[in-house]
Amino acid sequence: MSTIALPSRLSMPVLRRALNGAPLWSVAVLIGVAILVLAPLVSLVRIAAQGESTLWAQVTVDVLPAALLDTGMLLGGVAVLAGSVGIGAAWLVTAHRFPGRDLLAWLLPLPLAVPAYITAYIYVEIFDAAGPVQMGLRVLMGWTSRADYWFPEIRSVPGCILVMSAVLYPYVYIASRAMFLTQSASMIEVARTLGAGRFKLFRVIAIPLARPALAVGLSLALLEALNDIGASEYLGVRTLTVSVFTTWLNRGSLAGAAQIACVMLAVVILLIMVERYGRRDRRYSLSTRRPRTTQPVRLSTAGGWLATLLCALPVFMGFVLPVGFLVREVIRRGLLTQFDATFVDHLLTTIGLSGTATVVALALGIVVVTASRLAKLHLTRAALAVAGIGYAVPGTVLALGLLNPLVALDTSIGSLWRSLTGERIGLILMGSAVGIIVAYVIRFLPIATGSLSAGLDRVSPGLEDAGRILGARPRELVLKIQIPLLRPALASAALLVFVDCIKELPATLLLRPLNTETLATLVYGHASRGAFEDGALAALVIVLVGLLPVIQLVRSAENRPKTAAGSPSS
Repeated sequence: MSTIALPSRLSMPVLRRALNGAPLWSVAVLIGVAILVLAPLVSLVRIAAQGESTLWAQVTVDVLPAALLDTGMLLGGVAVLAGSVGIGAAWLVTAHRFPGRDLLAWLLPLPLAVPAYITAYIYVEIFDAAGPVQMGLRVLMGWTSRADYWFPEIRSVPGCILVMSAVLYPYVYIASRAMFLTQSASMIEVARTLGAGRFKLFRVIAIPLARPALAVGLSLALLEALNDIGASEYLGVRTLTVSVFTTWLNRGSLAGAAQIACVMLAVVILLIMVERYGRRDRRYSLSTRRPRTTQPVRLSTAGGWLATLLCALPVFMGFVLPVGFLVREVIRRGLLTQFDATFVDHLLTTIGLSGTATVVALALGIVVVTASRLAKLHLTRAALAVAGIGYAVPGTVLALGLLNPLVALDTSIGSLWRSLTGERIGLILMGSAVGIIVAYVIRFLPIATGSLSAGLDRVSPGLEDAGRILGARPRELVLKIQIPLLRPALASAALLVFVDCIKELPATLLLRPLNTETLATLVYGHASRGAFEDGALAALVIVLVGLLPVIQLVRSAENRPKTAAGSPSS
């Protein structure tokens, strides 16, 4: 017995040194999280491969051409419009002074709080043939029917591009403005000395400087556009996401939906590759010193008011108009005075699901980040990278990929329970809210790990080294040093994950149990029945909750340049 136990005893110290003191269970959890993220993707490929060859031929002929065309036009249009609005507004409020500039710098990110599907429902109510805009035009101009005039159709690909861009441009704006605020004034001042005008400065200096930020912001915006199902379906745009949804539920073809979802994954990989390509040669865009930042140039009276109008328009289209419509409908329909008791049930369900997923994501995030920091191995780095890909996976793809793993776990649990008790039990995971929570955790875990990693990077390694010298074990380092210093990052991560869970529609729509409604699915249900106004209160709550992380993000972005520059005057 001693000869058998000896190698294991000798191997444990070697293993601990290899893990740099990190607890073995934490590394196991990190690897388990990576497996959890990969499981739906592997399952998706298996489902797609099990489909008959004739099915793939049918999908490639009947579904993919139209879906790829609409998806390509949507993503291309959003890239151009959201990118132009985001980088243009960021350059105007950073490099120029004009009336309302400081206020608009705060207001421009606010459309990020309004989900695209809510904006789509509102735009149809306002701009469709029966909406107030066209009705007012008919009364004003004396037109009697649609045959007497032409008006842009909101239920179209261009309409969907407008809706998506109105709420997604802040991704580009925030990233570009942060880049402009931290850039040195030297290049811009030299260009001005050489006679470069404002437009040439923007084209030759500003856009190349903002290329990494533009790549990151656009990739996030396009991934959100690809993930959307509510706006695309409602506006009649047959994207890949909508095709997965309709093929799975309406046509009853799980394998066909999985094959389309695999094509979506290829599009996601392509977007990520384009984003990495756009961020190459970052050394030309970032300064390692504390530079003197660019001083805004005051515009002329006419130019200043034009800049105010250009910056106020996206705020109006993406935030003021949707929120104003929701407030009007809530007041007009008496949704607060004639309170529906079932709304409280849906609100509590939403809070319960989102809160549970947030707690689980934060707990896993802490273990993942601390384990990867302590055990700096190729294995842990790879596991951390895999754990971070969940956010890039669209909700419909994730829900489809989770079917087989959840059913397999239910089968294993049922077999174990029957062997122990002799009784049968039904579906536990797949038939309950657990499936939604798992999807939330996989999809939004990268938000938690990203926030916690950024917070942990600010912790001085000297504190951890001092703890080790004083004999602190890895668990004590995490509990007594890292977690107390991570409290601001934990609060920020919790808020971001919680709000994203509340807004998530595709995964919730596909995985929810019967008779289970969240605020997002409640709004979707009302819109599908042609009575979106009845869900105005739920939509307004989603928007108001979404404002919290946006305001926090704006405050941190506005304060960061002052700290980096060393003085407020910079």
